[in-house]
Amino acid sequence: MVPEGRGIFGKLTVEENLHMGAFYRNDNQAIVTEIERVYELFPRLKERYKQLAGTLSGGEQQMVAMGRAMLSKPKLLLLDEPSMGLAPIIVEKIFEIIQMIAKEGVTMLLVEQNAKLALEVSQRGYVMESGRITMSGPAQELLDDERVRNAYLGG
Repeated sequence: MVPEGRGIFGKLTVEENLHMGAFYRNDNQAIVTEIERVYELFPRLKERYKQLAGTLSGGEQQMVAMGRAMLSKPKLLLLDEPSMGLAPIIVEKIFEIIQMIAKEGVTMLLVEQNAKLALEVSQRGYVMESGRITMSGPAQELLDDERVRNAYLGG
């Protein structure tokens, strides 16, 4: 799970946070390999692996949260507002990683206010208003729907 607000362990280092994602696993060599993979995806984290996670920028903290979630080897990954408060270039990188994880067969539930980005990386979408689902369907159909475009995508 990647909670809204990132939910990292601020008093642990980047590397310690990543290890927390694999706390229930005992395949130590695979964990080391997967941490290296996270560092390949997010090179900034490799540069800061000994830094306390709470001192990182918001984008870097989001990278830590995503890397930690990846290390848990989830069957279902819950992402709550992964773009919240991030610079556009970081948002782009986060959504690239989301697409990559999906291509590896991990099912995701993505809650995101940026409807365009969310629908572009999704297979299916749900539009909620005041806590109620008002529309649902294949993501591409929702992207093409005039009501969705006018209300959420800026026409």
